Amino acid sequence: MTKTIYKKPELLAPAGTLEKLKTAIHYGADAVYIGGNDYGLRKRAGNFSFEDMAEGVAFAHERNAKVYVAANMITHQNDEKGAGDFFRQVRDLGIDAVIVSDPALMQICASEAPGLDIHLSTQQSAVNYETLNFWQEAGLTRCVLGREVSMQEIKEIRANTSIEIEAFIHGAMCISYSGRCTLSNHMANRDANRGGCCQSCRWHYGLFELPSLEQKIMVGAGEPGIKEPFSMSAVDMGMLDYIPEIIEAGIDSLKIEGRMKSIHYISTVVNVYRKAIDSFLEDPEHYQIKQEWSDELWKIAQRELSTGFYYDEPSEKEQLFGKRRRRPEYSFIGEVLDYDPDTAIATVQQRNNFKVGETIEFYGPGMRNHQEILDKMWDDTGEEIEVAPHAMQIVTMKVSQPVAKHDMLRKHLK
Repeated sequence: MTKTIYKKPELLAPAGTLEKLKTAIHYGADAVYIGGNDYGLRKRAGNFSFEDMAEGVAFAHERNAKVYVAANMITHQNDEKGAGDFFRQVRDLGIDAVIVSDPALMQICASEAPGLDIHLSTQQSAVNYETLNFWQEAGLTRCVLGREVSMQEIKEIRANTSIEIEAFIHGAMCISYSGRCTLSNHMANRDANRGGCCQSCRWHYGLFELPSLEQKIMVGAGEPGIKEPFSMSAVDMGMLDYIPEIIEAGIDSLKIEGRMKSIHYISTVVNVYRKAIDSFLEDPEHYQIKQEWSDELWKIAQRELSTGFYYDEPSEKEQLFGKRRRRPEYSFIGEVLDYDPDTAIATVQQRNNFKVGETIEFYGPGMRNHQEILDKMWDDTGEEIEVAPHAMQIVTMKVSQPVAKHDMLRKHLK
């Protein structure tokens, strides 16, 4: 029997800061996407200066990873000023591609920074192969599909185009079509399509039934508002259970959303999907999803998960109403800065409060993890302490099993 050989897809992770870029790559990302100080859609993310880009590119390329820059804003008059110089600098720094949605910026990039690959942003709503072929003829090398595309449509698209295909597999879902929204403009005077989204879809709204004129006369102020707050907010996407079909469909790049997420989130999600992808490619015929991978994903802060538009159109069950149906049970508490195998002493940078006597979990790339009760720890002067309450505090502790630099620590929330 002939064994099917599948193309290994790229695992693409978000990187809102230089620290997140390094974390994503350390935990297994093949590529990261970042934002510069201009032309992107995340003004509040920790966007990259050109100096940070240079450091990030060097770090990534030394580890055979790629870096893409999101320049996917919709330009109004004069927003495009300076774009040529921006794209030239990005190209000369060694950035592997830019992610663009506005044709004006594409044209400027192609003419002013030849040699820099251009990827189509999901903001352009590419949802059929004719559209992908159009952008390929225009010189683009990859299209990020609109999140409204089904799995069956992806298979048909793949069969009818040779351009690279990128699709989201995990993270937040925008309630608007392909992220094009004007709610934020009207409610907070912040343009979501130029990087200023205030996430007004995630606010709580009162839902009222308007009374008739006769009812108003009879009851005065009308009916009270429904106690359950109305929300236009979608649950998150999670496609861990469908990795085989995603790879079989021929998607070239599997994208995780979340440039504003923490290093705890990025390290955990990348770690899990890296393990799932590699396990399937290693032995497709005997691949099985493991419950421990799914459990790992629920150790981070996120909303409930669904498959988005991949299999069925989302219903009210894929909307957030009332109390959360599932909450994370762990809190991120630190990162390992160093480990001495001779003394079994780990040096840790604190990120959240923890204390002696608590059960803590160490985890690292490759889904390494172990739990132990924290027995003793010392501050940076060598004084024994019971609690590490200060943000970014450096402490040392004896551990029962080997750990490594950049391993993370979390604790169970009781």
